[in-house]
Amino acid sequence: MTTASYTHNPSQPSHVTVATASLIGTAIEWYDFFLYGTAAALIFNKLFFPTFDPWMGTLLAFTTYALGFVARPLGGLIFGHYGDKIGRKTMLYLTLLIMGVATAAIGILPTYEQMGIWAPVLLVTCRLVQGFGLGGEWGGAVLMAVEHAPEDKKGFYGSWPQLGAPLGLVLGTLVFSVVSAFLTDGQLLAWGWRLPFLFSIFLVLVGLWIRFTIAESPEFQKVKDQKEEVSMPILDAIRMYPKNILLAMGARFAENGFFYIYATFVLAYATQALGMNRQDILNGVLIAAAIETFTIPAFGALSDRLGRRPIYIFGAIFSALMSFPLFMLLGTKNPQLGWIAIVLGLAIGHAAMYGPQASFLSELFGTKVRYSGVSLGYNLASIFAGALSPLIATGLMAAYKPETWPISVYMIILAVITIVSVYYATETRKVT
Repeated sequence: MTTASYTHNPSQPSHVTVATASLIGTAIEWYDFFLYGTAAALIFNKLFFPTFDPWMGTLLAFTTYALGFVARPLGGLIFGHYGDKIGRKTMLYLTLLIMGVATAAIGILPTYEQMGIWAPVLLVTCRLVQGFGLGGEWGGAVLMAVEHAPEDKKGFYGSWPQLGAPLGLVLGTLVFSVVSAFLTDGQLLAWGWRLPFLFSIFLVLVGLWIRFTIAESPEFQKVKDQKEEVSMPILDAIRMYPKNILLAMGARFAENGFFYIYATFVLAYATQALGMNRQDILNGVLIAAAIETFTIPAFGALSDRLGRRPIYIFGAIFSALMSFPLFMLLGTKNPQLGWIAIVLGLAIGHAAMYGPQASFLSELFGTKVRYSGVSLGYNLASIFAGALSPLIATGLMAAYKPETWPISVYMIILAVITIVSVYYATETRKVT
């Protein structure tokens, strides 16, 4: 695979500016997406599925959460197709707008008490729209950062839009925590939970304004100038890179699955099974995500020196080793020990995989079909990993409680899939 060499046009924004714009946009998108996960763990089971017992209500809430992932491959296919034909930049306007509208709509939805069965139906619809928008967002954002970056720093600058995930999680958890801290439980359930969703309107307007300032990817612009765009990018990506699509999917199993266990399932497990204070566990996720904003670019930069594969495999192995200590530390019901478990899992295990992921997966595909190829591999994995991991973990908890070892075994299986996939993938780092 060949890529265009990096040259900077002084009249265009620098790779730092582009990476920053990609970061801000993805942070807003992930804020919208993660906010739903927090609400699914703490609120939606009570407001949209109140006729079920708490664990079943949580299971149903996580099911609607999972549906957002199901829509992501469709978004990836459509936005990837047009991103490889029209350009990366245009798609980023649309994905941000779609996510913002869907998130704000959740903030004005009637509850089950007000509308009956149609309330969860509308909730599912909004979640599907969220997933559709996010499915096209990630590929465009990381390609803008990676394709603008110098050859020897693609891992580092590619990690910047990856920071959108922990920053979005920090912002979503922080806003939810502030609202939760200043309101009583009754006020939170009555109307307070809507405020973080409506806050998305302001964030989206800021994100759209920022994205208007960046230039098109130089590597794609070269393809367009030479009129080398392909007519059906997704079909060409599947035909040319079938192995790499499957390996990209496998590489995401541990990264994606573990993240949502730490960021969503742990909230439900700690509050419902262990009886821990909601704010204590939210603080742990907040601290871990904040630290990860530093470790993700650190691991991305390290992948520019040591290679994408060894850093990624380290993260998967570390995550597997944390699968049993996670529940041991949480089981003490000591908030500080719970924080240590979450910080280690997210800021080291997950960050080591997520930091080099953007450059690693992007470099597995040629420029002409890169948006389609990377979006397909990335988003298909989300269905089997991130979408199902809180659902499977909740199901295992309900079936085997109080035992947690089945969940740990499931987490190890995810890690093994990733280790094998990355091992058989090609090292993509260019030595300059």
